[in-house]
Amino acid sequence: MAEKRVERRLAAILAADVVGYSRLTGADEEGTVSRLRALRQELIDPVIVAHGGRTVKLMGDGRLVEFASVVDAVRCALEVQRGMVARNANVAPDRCIVFRVGIHLDDVMVESDGDLMGDGVNIAARLEGIAEPGGICLSNAVYEQVRDKVNEHFADLGDKELKNIARPVRVYALRARAVSSASEPSASVQLASGPPRLSIVVLPLTNLGGDPEQDYFVDGVTEILTTDLSRIAGSFVIARNTAFTYKGKPVDVRRIGRELGVRYVLEGSMHRGGNRMRVNVQLIDAESGNHVWAERFDKPVADLFDMQDEIVARLARQLDTELIAAEARRAERSPRPDSMALYFQGTACCHKELSPENLAQARAFFGRALALDPDNIEALVGVAWVDTFIEGSFSTDNHAGGLAEATAIRALSLAPNHALAHCVLGHAYSRTKRAAQAVGECEHALTLDRNLAAAHAIIGRAKIALGRAEATEGHIHDALRLSPRDVLAHNSMSTAGYAKHLLGCYEDAIAWLRRSIEAKRNFPMAHFNLAVALAGLGRLGEARDAAKVGLALNPNFTIQRHQASAMSENPIYLAQRERVSEYLRAAGVPEG
Repeated sequence: MAEKRVERRLAAILAADVVGYSRLTGADEEGTVSRLRALRQELIDPVIVAHGGRTVKLMGDGRLVEFASVVDAVRCALEVQRGMVARNANVAPDRCIVFRVGIHLDDVMVESDGDLMGDGVNIAARLEGIAEPGGICLSNAVYEQVRDKVNEHFADLGDKELKNIARPVRVYALRARAVSSASEPSASVQLASGPPRLSIVVLPLTNLGGDPEQDYFVDGVTEILTTDLSRIAGSFVIARNTAFTYKGKPVDVRRIGRELGVRYVLEGSMHRGGNRMRVNVQLIDAESGNHVWAERFDKPVADLFDMQDEIVARLARQLDTELIAAEARRAERSPRPDSMALYFQGTACCHKELSPENLAQARAFFGRALALDPDNIEALVGVAWVDTFIEGSFSTDNHAGGLAEATAIRALSLAPNHALAHCVLGHAYSRTKRAAQAVGECEHALTLDRNLAAAHAIIGRAKIALGRAEATEGHIHDALRLSPRDVLAHNSMSTAGYAKHLLGCYEDAIAWLRRSIEAKRNFPMAHFNLAVALAGLGRLGEARDAAKVGLALNPNFTIQRHQASAMSENPIYLAQRERVSEYLRAAGVPEG
């Protein structure tokens, strides 16, 4: 007898489930089921039908849906996620129903009862599993079909190893923050409408001289250009830490534009010979790859800041905007090249992993710069920035924050409108039980430089200390949007995970903390926070394993040191921290 032919067809498969469903039903089983049923009837089912979808199966809190059109599948997911943002607007955070969605396009097998089988279904389910709560993950097969047909910017997450899938899958993600921004207009960047008009990344200038000793100087010019462009009114400038991850790599401008969500890329080269330097810069439209503007500058080294101002002014005219009301840049920075050269070298150390060795080396360079010029504002701010990390380390009992604070205040006495100095002062305040002042300083920093990713992250951390941990995640999303490849991205992710486990949202916390660990596996606090979240779910064996990793990385961490590091006396925050101490103890962290 002839073997029965297996029916196959090409389909867009959407997989979705509820984040933290077990926690929701554990707290209120009947209420959660009732609300989920209402959502299906009033929002999800009608939207699926409107976009031509067919529900293949319901799996408790999950659903598998088939679409003939990839575009319809993505638009359906967007409409549902935006609808959920609106419906959760007035719901307590611990009662919100939030979905994760994954979409894949593949040839699938069709069973007699209409069920779908095969790798295509499994990949969609795995994509859903790695999506952010409230977000959407697409496979490359889907992204290539929809990239020019929907306005949303999906970030390229690179090739991902998915459980039980033979080959890596290239993944693109729409962050939950982008969904939220598209649903509710706000002052923040509107990601869902595509790259902002004045969005730009400054790629590291190429050192044409070939002398590796000049790399620090070339990188320094790149950095101050990035800072000055951030001052253009209405601009969105990718932070320097992310931009420098492209250093020395082949450049595909259009891909960079898609990855970072920017409309323009500034690239160029620099050659320093003796006391003169030549800089070539070009502005490129990241969507088309066309050159918008190019110029060559040939100046004495002593005229570095004149040249910098000239580049920025010309760029401002090209981008059809105005510079933020004049700030005396040259008055803020010393024109002594030797002092600035040392500052650049210190900054280059800060672009690396913030290890004790790199921090010490950076501080030494900044100190030498100040020895030559005590009023070098940038070097003063560099010293304060480094000291906030040294004083905030769990490897020491010194959390006074006095050195960083004093240095930041001195910098501001010389340059009252220095955005990063305000941010650093806010950082020092956040570590010395002055969270409200920290928020104030960082918010002021953002009025001076709206692209300062660190300020968003510090505000998110400070709000935990104010008993407002539910607000932290949004600020972390803002920080990561501005600098997705930041050297401190792992720290921001860990902060979001910390906020989530303080709120009792342990599964959400685990998702953030695993991202933090993936970004930097030797960051001890992510492992300790993960131990807390796992203990909160009763997974004590896994919690102890996570704590062991943290203690191997930082043997000095103890419950006593954790308790001594409290950021405020806010009663809500202190009550949340008591649970943390209990879970650290259960995970095997020593008392001290």
